[in-house]
Amino acid sequence: MSLLQRSIMDLKGVGSQLAKKLAQLQITTFQDLLFHLPMRYVDRTRIHPLNTVLVDDPVVIEVEVVKTTVIPKPRRNLSIKVRDADGFAELRFFHFNSAQQTQFQPGTKVRCFGQARLGRTGLQFIHPEYKIIQKDTLVPVEEYLTPIYPATDGVSQKLLRTLVAQVLTVLQPIQNSLDILPAKICAELNFMPLFECLQHLHFPTPDFYKEVLNTGVHPAQRRLAFEELLTQHLSLRQKRQRHMQLMAHQILAPNILGKKLLQNLPFALTTAQQNAIAIIQKDLTNKYPMLRLVQGDVGSGKTLVAVMAALAVIEAGFQVAFMAPTEILAEQHYQNIKKWCEPLGVNVACLTGSLSAKEKSVINTAVKNSEIQLLLGTHALFQETVSFENLALVIIDEQHRFGVAQRLALHNKAHDKHCHQLILTATPIPRTLAMTFYADLDYTVIDELPPGRKPITTLLVGSERRTEVLQRIANLCQQGQQVYWVCTLIEESEVLECTPAEVAYQELQQQMPQLGIALIHGKMPAALKEQTMQEFKQGNIDLLVATTVIEVGVDVPNASLMVIENPERLGLAQLHQLRGRVGRGALQSYCILLYKRPLSAKAAQRLQFLRDSQDGFALAEFDLKLRGPGEVFGTKQSGLANLRIADLMRDKDLMPKVFAVAEILIQEYPNLIPALMQRWLRQLEQYAVV
Repeated sequence: MSLLQRSIMDLKGVGSQLAKKLAQLQITTFQDLLFHLPMRYVDRTRIHPLNTVLVDDPVVIEVEVVKTTVIPKPRRNLSIKVRDADGFAELRFFHFNSAQQTQFQPGTKVRCFGQARLGRTGLQFIHPEYKIIQKDTLVPVEEYLTPIYPATDGVSQKLLRTLVAQVLTVLQPIQNSLDILPAKICAELNFMPLFECLQHLHFPTPDFYKEVLNTGVHPAQRRLAFEELLTQHLSLRQKRQRHMQLMAHQILAPNILGKKLLQNLPFALTTAQQNAIAIIQKDLTNKYPMLRLVQGDVGSGKTLVAVMAALAVIEAGFQVAFMAPTEILAEQHYQNIKKWCEPLGVNVACLTGSLSAKEKSVINTAVKNSEIQLLLGTHALFQETVSFENLALVIIDEQHRFGVAQRLALHNKAHDKHCHQLILTATPIPRTLAMTFYADLDYTVIDELPPGRKPITTLLVGSERRTEVLQRIANLCQQGQQVYWVCTLIEESEVLECTPAEVAYQELQQQMPQLGIALIHGKMPAALKEQTMQEFKQGNIDLLVATTVIEVGVDVPNASLMVIENPERLGLAQLHQLRGRVGRGALQSYCILLYKRPLSAKAAQRLQFLRDSQDGFALAEFDLKLRGPGEVFGTKQSGLANLRIADLMRDKDLMPKVFAVAEILIQEYPNLIPALMQRWLRQLEQYAVV
């Protein structure tokens, strides 16, 4: 066993209990600890005179106590006035004991570390770390910038620093063997040795500039980021190769059904739709399963492209599952697709959670007997009771609304061979974008809207102008147009989701009694939701008050205005989806983002970006910068990726070199790839198939 693979229990001070806690941080070996890298750094290497301290700066100060006071109200606290040669400040403790109070006698020297804030009387430090210094004693400051690591209960920063220092000392004699990449490649890329990089990152000297280290652009960080991105890319390349070894049903039918459908349509396909159909149908002829993402903005005709793929599979004698995220969308797809497919002799059904047990049983039996060729539905499709006889294609609409494990469950419903997968999305979410960044998914863009569609005008309006917005709604409805009013809420709580919508509904009825106003939300029975949507489609409702239940798929060409209350609560992908419910016809359409002041800087930035862009891919990339790419190999859909040091947006300029070095390793050094995988990858590959 190499030194790198030795157990952390071989380190001084690590017993079985601590080892369990470290395992929660995925630290079990020397190598894991070595590559458990700091998130950021603070500077305790110099003492700051009080007149140079900036508010919010974490700093070290060395001061003398002037006066100590216990303040009884409104909350008992200890206030210590301190000074140095350049100014005054206050230390304040809300949790203290009499011994601490006694420590701070006037004239006592104290060294403190804390974050400066502005109090009533000037600079203030709340609960700083501190050390009493004996007079005429020289106490050295820290030698290195202080790293701040990801940690957990029972694993302190001090402990992590101590353990890392131990490992670096143990590995010092074999430091040259830590480099996996060939010396020739490192020299060409001007990389410093890996051990030196790790020393700099764990214990940086003050000249390594805290600001540079905290932004991730230091050469030592870039060296490690390159190696991590290279490993992720190589792994996806390998996975892609393994995927191409899997067996799927070859779809070789002449596509007579698809040609008949196109002849029956009252409109012509766009060139982008035709290209997407041709690419997908070529994929289906392969012996290995298709894994293709089709991205097209709202209204670009992705559903029809998917149905053309489904018809080819059905004509070849197989079944298709089409999964949608909401019952409203599943039902709408069902109505449209049934209208297209039933004249062709294709049996279509829709399975949702709101059906009765008897209705579900009838559908499940028909699916098992291959009497139903195309089954639409929500998450109900991947229940154990649903059994396909010969499933060959899975279509997933708006895939960011499903968990990865759910999609894997549907994928596993094929029996003898693997399913082809077609993923549709109007806005690629961060995880999808991250996978596309590495070219793991095949990818097609439908970049044309049907003729006659006009761009949606997006307006940012403060809630104090609500009366103007109501007047605009009244004017539009008098002209025969329709309006959505969306109340944004936390999706996890359906109770919270519907209550404010009901309040808004009641207020709008009082303020505009001349309009036909209806309400739709997630707590309503499916039949009532469907009835309300049909009434809105038929023009019997002027203003529809809704929650984000209408986010995807609702198609009402006469709706020309959407008002979204509190848009700052939602992500860009969801806002873009909501906005896409208008602009479905030839009318000039508008989306009003009705926000409450004050907006945070980040919220303002997001909403301004949405106002200025209608490009779903640009919005997804911006979302990626703000939210992170999700775990490419895991089940998280957004947030911090399964990357320890690299950042997809910050380090994207490294990717051309990553691709080039990957080719060299595959061709000339394939024996080095397993060591890179062991160093950088987590055991999450089962989810990468979806």
